[in-house]
Amino acid sequence: MEPDVDYHVQVERRVYQQEKLHEDFHYQKPKVPFKDKCKDAFSDITVWGTIKKTVPVLTWLPRYNWKEDFVSDIISGSTVAVMHIPQGMGYALLGGVPAITGIYMALFPVFIYFIFGTSKHISMGTFAVISLMVGKSVTHYANVEDGIPIPANMTETAVSPMQVATMLAFMVGGMQILMSIFKLGIVCTLLSETLVSGFTTAAAIHVFTSQIKDLLGIKLKKFEGVFNIGYTYIDIFSKLSTVNWASIVVSAVALTMLLVNNEIIKPRISKYSRVPIPIELVVVITGTLTSIYVNLEEEYGLRTVGHIPTGLPEPKPPTWYLVKYLVLDAFTITMVAYTIAMSMALIFAQKWGYEVDSNQELLAQGAGNIFGSFFSCMPFTASLSRTLIQTTAGGKTQLCSVISCSILIFVLLWIGPFFEPLPRCVLASIIMVALKGMLMQVKELFVIWKLSKMDGMVWIITFLTVVLVDIDYGLFTGMGLSLGMILLQGVKGYTCLLGVIPSTDLYLDTSRYKAASEIPGIKIFHYRGGLNFATRANFRDEIYRLVEVHPQKLLHTRKKMEKKQAKGVKVDEEKGGGFVNFAFVETNDIGTITQKEPPIPAVYEINSSVTKQKLQCIILDFSALSFLDPSGAKALQSLAEEYKQVGIPIMVAGSSGTVYERLKKFGIIGDPDKPSFSLYATVHDAVIHAQTTLLDRNIDIRM
Repeated sequence: MEPDVDYHVQVERRVYQQEKLHEDFHYQKPKVPFKDKCKDAFSDITVWGTIKKTVPVLTWLPRYNWKEDFVSDIISGSTVAVMHIPQGMGYALLGGVPAITGIYMALFPVFIYFIFGTSKHISMGTFAVISLMVGKSVTHYANVEDGIPIPANMTETAVSPMQVATMLAFMVGGMQILMSIFKLGIVCTLLSETLVSGFTTAAAIHVFTSQIKDLLGIKLKKFEGVFNIGYTYIDIFSKLSTVNWASIVVSAVALTMLLVNNEIIKPRISKYSRVPIPIELVVVITGTLTSIYVNLEEEYGLRTVGHIPTGLPEPKPPTWYLVKYLVLDAFTITMVAYTIAMSMALIFAQKWGYEVDSNQELLAQGAGNIFGSFFSCMPFTASLSRTLIQTTAGGKTQLCSVISCSILIFVLLWIGPFFEPLPRCVLASIIMVALKGMLMQVKELFVIWKLSKMDGMVWIITFLTVVLVDIDYGLFTGMGLSLGMILLQGVKGYTCLLGVIPSTDLYLDTSRYKAASEIPGIKIFHYRGGLNFATRANFRDEIYRLVEVHPQKLLHTRKKMEKKQAKGVKVDEEKGGGFVNFAFVETNDIGTITQKEPPIPAVYEINSSVTKQKLQCIILDFSALSFLDPSGAKALQSLAEEYKQVGIPIMVAGSSGTVYERLKKFGIIGDPDKPSFSLYATVHDAVIHAQTTLLDRNIDIRM
């Protein structure tokens, strides 16, 4: 349709009260028998269908296009496997566990996700923020180191980092499966994109800080609790005189290689090849060879990765008695890990045109965590950097995860010990460069602030709390702010007065449309939101504010005037000319309006920008009313009775079928002995009825 063509609409129909509309057009509340509901719910359920839904690989793998997709998945899986090696080792050390744990995490839980997951593109495994959160728990609860003999007097009380990490993985997996059973996949909405952005940006600063000691080759105290990052930087500055210059040189070379590739070489290579240079692996191999031939550990005192066992780990059960200590930590990791993975899954599903099942994702991640906990794994989630590489390299399905797992098995069986001399500062350099994307999320704040100041404050407060206080406090603070914002928005619905556009039946917000003018004698109150026990007070106050007539105050004024009249005092208009007499208006049982003079003069102060005019009718536009509960219905009835006492009838226009049914169910309408207000199909119907029956003079809205 061409926008510059002037079309006209002309409709002729009767004025409809809602009851008449329902009668003429055969309104009937939809009724579905319980038997039919059960039939619809269970008709499609079969044993094989349930199995395929629970194990999605049985659905998509038989349909896999081997000819078109297999080569792409091989290339993508091989590329991601190469990334898993340096990232896995680095993030494992960040979590306070042996470096080989990162390789295990890229194998055992990832293979389970391949079976149960619904996302085709996300790369599961280690992730900096989750590793940091695990490391926090490990620092707090572990009292011996992995691989070091336990003293005889600590045999019963000794807790190793690996025990803490595997117990966390088991508990996180258990929580995720319980959430899946109870269909709580929607819980990820509790962590808004704004909250996740502020949280992960701040967490990246914690990760960055944790790598400085390896980068500079210094030893730092381990600080826990509130303001730990501040104490860490104080300790860093106090130890600058003890830096290991060999570590700084190796770190500088590694950082230079990574940054030159990422900022200069990689953008140019991407024009010719979708497979990026595996710069992280190149840096790791270079660092390992340099360490071997220069003997960096013994000659220059650089800390290395250390012992890396060959072969697959033996399955071991988690340390059960740690459950009571790790509940809160496991819960926070559960929320963050699932939200990060689900957010990435939704982004790539939307990009490539398929759907992911949030509850199935919980099951897949939970099963992966529980399975991995028996094989020396800490909690896993998706990684944005690896996911981007996986899709860029042409990954089509999760089959590339199987390719990646196959390569990593080869590494575990034969190649692992080669990386033992690798300096930790090289892995620290890789982690720091990988943090760039998360740290640059700070730019999002400016966009968020322009869109919503409230969301911007959530971002800022979450960020500052995580950085200045601690990760857990920051997460819960952000969640509280997000929930509070939702509650505030729900409690305070949008309200405005509507005015008519001359010669039309369009009623628009007078505060936004300057061409819309109020109809003298009528106030049209628009409300958007729910009317319930939490919003009823705000609803009433907004009507008083916008209509500018408070029934209780008016009745109080009446009583004062009665006393003056009883004393023989002449009642005149008050100073300012804002008080005028009005006709007393009643509504009879069938909605017909009669007028009579009030027994005593009653006064109103109406500060209308249009004209000084008697207020004789209020129309409530409920076309955007989403919900009504018994408390809201009673508040509405009470409001109607208050205004009736001062001679102002209330009309309701545009209520939906569900709102109408609730009004009838609550006994607010349909009782001829207690009429409170009349209902109309649209605002225009209510205005026409008010003009023809209520107003002292017929005011043409075509003015």
